[in-house]
Amino acid sequence: MPHEPRLTHDLRALLATQRVAALGTLDEDGLPFVSMVPYALEPGSASLVIHVSALAAHTRNLQAMPHVSLLVMQAEVPGEPVHALPRVTLVGHATVPEAGSAAWADSRAAYLTRFPDSLPMTQLGDFMFVAIHILGARQVAGFGAARSLDADEMERVLWPLA
Repeated sequence: MPHEPRLTHDLRALLATQRVAALGTLDEDGLPFVSMVPYALEPGSASLVIHVSALAAHTRNLQAMPHVSLLVMQAEVPGEPVHALPRVTLVGHATVPEAGSAAWADSRAAYLTRFPDSLPMTQLGDFMFVAIHILGARQVAGFGAARSLDADEMERVLWPLA
């Protein structure tokens, strides 16, 4: 088994253990808008899946301008310095798979595997799955431990999580 860099291991662990991200979109005036979204990891692709309501501002924003950003970070630990919290900013392109398509079924399966209690929400007519294909990332693993990753590197990070 090839050696895996510590930062790669740490990033994979962060994405696997955290379940919520801050989603950044741009509104119709080009102003930033940030909201909280639960996310799942999509098997077989470098994507994160979210399940959102058509009534939500972030959904309208990402449908109009599909380039988005997500921030995933470790929860704060009392007594520990907050500036060193492990985190990653992901940059991606959002798409809404057509209901009933193979991509939709894959997104649904990934989301329900991580959030089985959300099954009733998946049956609401105004909710949809959104697959966010990761184009790159900026990881901060602590003081002096930061790096940028491109889409290919992120695919290698995400694949084992599938």
